[in-house]
Amino acid sequence: MTREELLKSSEHWTLEIQLQLFKLIEKHLEENKVTRIQFAENLGVSKGYVSQILNGEFDHRISKLVELSLSIGKVPRIIFDDLDYVLEEEKKSSSKFIKTVV
Repeated sequence: MTREELLKSSEHWTLEIQLQLFKLIEKHLEENKVTRIQFAENLGVSKGYVSQILNGEFDHRISKLVELSLSIGKVPRIIFDDLDYVLEEEKKSSSKFIKTVV
C-alpha cells in the first residue's frame, strides 16, 4: 500500500484518532495517579472496556469519543481538511525529509 492509499483509507484516520485518545488517556492516568480500574469506575464502564480503549481495540461512536475526552478534561475538536491538501502536504513533507537525509 502506498502512502497516498494509506492516507485515503478510513482505517488510517480511525487509528490516528484512537492513538491520540490513547496517548491522552495514558497521560491523564499517569499525571493523576489514577488506575485503570478507578478510571473505569469513574466512567461507569468495565475494566475490560478500558483495556480495549488502551489496546486500540475499539471503534467508538462520536458520543463515546466526546465522553471519554471530557472525562480526562479534554475537548475533541475535529478538523476536516481537504484530502488533496493533506496529500500535497505529505508530498512536501516527504521531499523535505529526502533532501535532509541525502
